[in-house]
Amino acid sequence: MTIMQTRPRVAAMMSRILVAALLLLAVPGPAVEAQPRTVPTSREAIHLSFAPIVKKAAPAVVNVYSRRVVQTRSPFFSDPIFRQFFGDRSPFGLPRQRVQQSLGSGVILDPSGLIVTNRHVIENAQEITVVLNDRREFAAKVVLADAHIDLAVLKIDTHGEKLPVLPLGDSDQLEVGDLVLAIGDPFGVGQTVTSGIVSALARTGIGSDVSSYIQTDAAINPGNSGGALVDLDGKLVGINTAIFSQSGGSVGIGFAIPTGLVRTVLQAAATGAPIRRPWLGATGQEVTAEIAAQLGLPHPGGVLVNTIASASPAARAGIRMGDVILAIDGHELSDPEELRFRVATLPLDKPVRLAIWRDRQRRDTTAVPSALPETPPRDTTPLGTEGPLAGATIANLNPAQADELGLDTTLRGVVVTTVKDGTLADRAGLQAGDIIARLNRRPVDNVGELANALQSHGPWTFGIKRGGQLFSVTVR
Repeated sequence: MTIMQTRPRVAAMMSRILVAALLLLAVPGPAVEAQPRTVPTSREAIHLSFAPIVKKAAPAVVNVYSRRVVQTRSPFFSDPIFRQFFGDRSPFGLPRQRVQQSLGSGVILDPSGLIVTNRHVIENAQEITVVLNDRREFAAKVVLADAHIDLAVLKIDTHGEKLPVLPLGDSDQLEVGDLVLAIGDPFGVGQTVTSGIVSALARTGIGSDVSSYIQTDAAINPGNSGGALVDLDGKLVGINTAIFSQSGGSVGIGFAIPTGLVRTVLQAAATGAPIRRPWLGATGQEVTAEIAAQLGLPHPGGVLVNTIASASPAARAGIRMGDVILAIDGHELSDPEELRFRVATLPLDKPVRLAIWRDRQRRDTTAVPSALPETPPRDTTPLGTEGPLAGATIANLNPAQADELGLDTTLRGVVVTTVKDGTLADRAGLQAGDIIARLNRRPVDNVGELANALQSHGPWTFGIKRGGQLFSVTVR
């Protein structure tokens, strides 16, 4: 059959389809109710403005100025011939002084004058000035500074006057897509408010030891550090801390420390007690798609446990190597960094629910996080000026010490805490945080054992653990 012969048949078929469609349209369908329209009942509803939230939150956001004086030397001091003639003396008089200033923001979280900001804003500062929203200035002192999570608490004396505070919200209630406001002092232009959404939650690997950040596309720039990330209830949900940028300006990728960690630091500052970090005593690795398939997990997620400290909360809860920790108190885990963050925000000595995967099924158990223990005692020992590790200071590694050094808190052994420049230990390549696991092929368990072994004659071959790797160093 040719194409020309099919055209009348096609036309007749199309006519029948058109008639059927018209008949269907003539049949009345179910009535659709019109959506009711409401009249705006407030100025805020008419203007769709964030102004009411800003009016409540802005007075509790402050500017933080830090200042320190540093000595500057002539570049000639790096010239060995210059130093041969003049030593450490300058022929041009005393070293010049230069003032370094830093600008950031802060949030008033207690009416008595406690202010939370980033530690890097006030690091090494000799003078700190806080400027309130009403332009009043106060000298501030550092009550607490924690390098691990880059938070600091300042105190200003208002002579009994109660300051406006920003209420703490629950960052765990945030969802991707929620609207948020960032308040701070970018580039020192004055208090500025920007808006955006929560772009992601539990971002890790950003910079601090306990890293699980809120990511937002609200514009954050230099000077915003330490400022407030506020939800639409006017509550603090994060402290703006960092940006991802190749130019130094905002490109819509900013990070804030969640209030789960802010609350811990604030409580420690208010009570005067040191920060007691919760400890579970289990570490592990990310669950890949391949591992998930081997374990029968429906999808990748959680942390595959490969190390458990003896007598730890995890051990007492019955956690075993090979288990996958899926969630803590209902919060699903995606990687080891998120596990560390969730543990860091847990209450001490109170039961928490753990969901684990074992034998191809989900199980529930309960653990009671404890403070990082100081056992065994550190026994910190400088190794003097003689011997193969001269210039190094060593200590017994315990969970508290490991946390301070940014190491796995389940590790044990002898750790190098400091190394002096130019010493034998420095020339041998030792670094702070190295774990001395072996000496001449024999395990090293404690400081006393290592110190005694170093009294023997060389050569000495050390087994060093660093960054998950084990390598040898020989000193003659």
